[in-house]
Amino acid sequence: MQLGPYTFDRPLVLAPMAGVSDRVFRAVCRAHGADYAPSEMTSSNPLLRATAQTQKRLEIAGEIAPRIVQIAGAVPAEMAAAARDGVANGAEIIDINMGCPAKRVCNRLAGSALLKDETLVREILEAVVGAVSVPVTLKTRTGWSRAARNAVRVARMAEDCGISALTLHGRTRECAYQGDAEYDTIAEVKAAVHMPVIANGDITSPAKARMVLEHTGADGLMIGRAAQGDPWLFARIRAYLTDGTVLPLPTPGEALETMYEHIRALHAFYGEDLGLRIARKHAGWYQRWLPQGDAFRAVFNALDSALMQINYIKELSDSQLGLRHGEAA
Repeated sequence: MQLGPYTFDRPLVLAPMAGVSDRVFRAVCRAHGADYAPSEMTSSNPLLRATAQTQKRLEIAGEIAPRIVQIAGAVPAEMAAAARDGVANGAEIIDINMGCPAKRVCNRLAGSALLKDETLVREILEAVVGAVSVPVTLKTRTGWSRAARNAVRVARMAEDCGISALTLHGRTRECAYQGDAEYDTIAEVKAAVHMPVIANGDITSPAKARMVLEHTGADGLMIGRAAQGDPWLFARIRAYLTDGTVLPLPTPGEALETMYEHIRALHAFYGEDLGLRIARKHAGWYQRWLPQGDAFRAVFNALDSALMQINYIKELSDSQLGLRHGEAA
């Protein structure tokens, strides 16, 4: 699979999840085996792009290549301008979001709401591809509703407009994240186009990853919610796809070590105030690997300084290190 100067063999991709896939989490997942990781969705609306939140999402300088900015909107000229802005800030690939099911996005006729208007879809694709010299990719869903699946038509249109690769979440906007992913539809899309197709939806284990690849014929996989608190999933999937190796799950000590570095980086990136709150969310996902995880989370959520959060994780980590060396608990 080729994207500009980058070549991938069955890429494993971190999904651009709003409020989750920030620069820090992208770096953690890249370090654990993700081949690339688009930015969180950023609005093409000029007023919204000027906000501190959007500017934070657009910080990609120094990030591991390829650097990918995902944009969303419903006005072709604004989408083209946002793509140019992304490239000017260092993006090597632009990803268009036509898959977000959130009401606040769809109410602005962006994200998956665009699937109701195929004429506007074409106008946006043509505007963005024509605006930049880097590859442009598209993330979308199988349709607006179960009664209006149009993924094959949209995929053919995207290929005709010069889109370099398509990521398809195997659900309609109506489904949101409910029900089973439609791997049959992803297979239909893959058979209908020549460009690379990345399968997305319910890829939660190495065995599921292999099944999805075999069923759909997709060129790669995008992993979203399953990676929250489990960045090791990318390495487990890669090993299993390569030669059937089943890697062990992370130990409590390994989980604490990764959590420690992750949360320190969150504090540094966001500052203490916001970093504290975001750290609680990620710690809540990591807790699954810890004995008495619920108790850990209750204590962690009550801590009200960055130093207290870091020291608490370090104390638990030191305790795990002592247990590994045979010391008394």
